[in-house]
Amino acid sequence: MKFQFTKYRKFYYGVSAFLCVASVVFILFLGLLPGIEFAGGSVLEVEYEEERPETREVERKLANAGVSRTNIQPLEDNRFLIRTDMADEETYARIMGALEGATEKDFEAIGPTIGEELKNMSFLAILIASILVIIYIAVSFRSEDGSVSSFKYGVIAAGIAFLHDVLIVLGVFALLGHFYGAQVTIPVAVALLTTIGYSINDTVVIFDRIRENLQKNKSGKDTLEKVVNDSLNQTAGRSLGTSLTTLFVLFALLLLGGATLYYFVLALILGIFLGTYSSIFLAGSFVLDWNNLTKKER
Repeated sequence: MKFQFTKYRKFYYGVSAFLCVASVVFILFLGLLPGIEFAGGSVLEVEYEEERPETREVERKLANAGVSRTNIQPLEDNRFLIRTDMADEETYARIMGALEGATEKDFEAIGPTIGEELKNMSFLAILIASILVIIYIAVSFRSEDGSVSSFKYGVIAAGIAFLHDVLIVLGVFALLGHFYGAQVTIPVAVALLTTIGYSINDTVVIFDRIRENLQKNKSGKDTLEKVVNDSLNQTAGRSLGTSLTTLFVLFALLLLGGATLYYFVLALILGIFLGTYSSIFLAGSFVLDWNNLTKKER
């Protein structure tokens, strides 16, 4: 029995549109909380010889010492990772004075200029990756039968990965940053790039099957909608199987990998889930509707 992917495409469009709009609202009004790599600042890792205090107690002690705008992340082995604005020697002394019983294990500082450069480079890397994907897919699919423009394949694949998958992940991080202090760090940016690659890989597999079935359908016996739906049914099992096995490993890392990997792994889980969803439920339907729309305009 074949699942009618294309038949209910307007519903999938609606769900995705809602999530994308909500993500834009969260990003604009709540904002993303940049990590030290992007905003500049100091990171101090401390360890307590005895049982460490509660996070709120540490926050209170630092606030009483005049150290504001801190982000405190508990680690394993009675450790804390404390992020603050740029800390001079005086501020550093006040921090260590407030943390009675704690010893420094690591300290690093990044200036605001370097942070701005890293932020721009990360955004540029994501943008360049998307542009290269459009070019690569357009060139790779140029030999298809002409039923669907190779340029459409490229734009849809990169557009979904960048404007859907990455946007929604950033929207979730805007929420997490507002309520839980989750920061967008270099590892999270790497997870976003991985999301683009994973989503596009999944989408290209589906597009390749659509192209293959279109070449078999040169007589025009089947409509484009039937060809797209058949292609999705033929590839959905492979996509779901690959994604599930990957997610099993990531969930294990989420539970056992510790606090330092938590948001990186969470971003990967969200990205792979969204990439799988968009590849199966959106990509083929976009090809179908865009092709029908351009035919009507001729």
